[in-house]
Amino acid sequence: MTRIFVNGKVIFPGEIREGLAVVCQNGIITDILPASQLGENVETIDVGGLYLSPGFVDIHVHGGGGYGFMDGTPEAIEGAARFHLAHGTTSIVPTTLTSPDEDLYGVFDSFKQVKASKPAFSLLGLHLEGPFLNPVKCGGQDPKYLSLPNVKRAEEILSHSDDVIRWSIAPELEGALELGKMLSHRGIVSSVAHTAASFDQVEAAMFAGYSMMTHFYSAMSSCYKVGCYRVPGAVEAGYLLDGLSIEMIADGKHLPKEILRMVWKFKGADRVALCTDALAPAGLPEGTVFYNGTPPHGAKSVIHDGVGKLLDHSALAGSIATSARLVNVMYKKALVPLPDAVEMMSLSPAKMVRAHRKGSIRIGKDADFVIFDDDINIKAVYTAGERYDGGFTLKPIEEV
Repeated sequence: MTRIFVNGKVIFPGEIREGLAVVCQNGIITDILPASQLGENVETIDVGGLYLSPGFVDIHVHGGGGYGFMDGTPEAIEGAARFHLAHGTTSIVPTTLTSPDEDLYGVFDSFKQVKASKPAFSLLGLHLEGPFLNPVKCGGQDPKYLSLPNVKRAEEILSHSDDVIRWSIAPELEGALELGKMLSHRGIVSSVAHTAASFDQVEAAMFAGYSMMTHFYSAMSSCYKVGCYRVPGAVEAGYLLDGLSIEMIADGKHLPKEILRMVWKFKGADRVALCTDALAPAGLPEGTVFYNGTPPHGAKSVIHDGVGKLLDHSALAGSIATSARLVNVMYKKALVPLPDAVEMMSLSPAKMVRAHRKGSIRIGKDADFVIFDDDINIKAVYTAGERYDGGFTLKPIEEV
């Protein structure tokens, strides 16, 4: 089936172009040419002067629409992914939480089952967040299930799934460098996360194969004192080490707009990925009470002012963002040019997890598109050239 998209403001890395026709055949972009070169009586899809963007790629997300990936059922994988698909996320990397191994393996099995069903969305792989995290920076992760990095244990976990493409680890922990080397050898992306590491420890991790930093600033050491002298921490390493890419939650709550703009300005759009880090209650109404971990683990929390907070509002307790919201915040509040905001939500994360067919409108890539207006209100979503009209069903979270 051939699809030809015309009359759109087509978003490419670093620029927006009009007057183009984007031609797709059998789910692949096969040509990009001036619309004036199309022959007569050619059937086209009129974008209506709106933006034609590559589909969004979320490489760190725990759930949405009331479904948590750690529920460990195919329905949870499908439900959360469909929720985010309706908000522009055409490619998704379900992310786990620190948990008993049997819960983790349940996610593995459900993921494989849904992926085999060839859903409308692209399941790029799995991202393991834990159990090799620093207890002093564990955040919403259940400390009961944390452990030191161990190659043998990691190999046992990986023996249950060939879908793991990324693992977030605190690099200062004993065994973390050896684990990074093993994962790098297996083609799995190692990411610095939930860490109290010094600059030197992060740099050592980079040389051991770590290539990313998970939710930059969040649960991460920054400049601190040793005796009377200040020393740089993980945040400073993220800024200064060119070998590390940055992932950040750009919901306007976890980081202020000034920091969002500073990260973009310092690292550049090609080395920054936006991620929702969304939990199951994303999309549910203000006042919804939930656990910020896998029920019944984690602290009781509430949706307030567009973010999850502890019940006493003393701290944030998780994101409820969508990809469309992240692009809006970067563009409208952090004042980042729209092509760069889109690149950080599409091409950059795709490159970080080596999903080379995703993330940009380019001949030979998958025909995944999002059509939206200047406020990033999603008007249409296409995956493999086909319009997604399936919608999603919100699942109310049971009283906790």
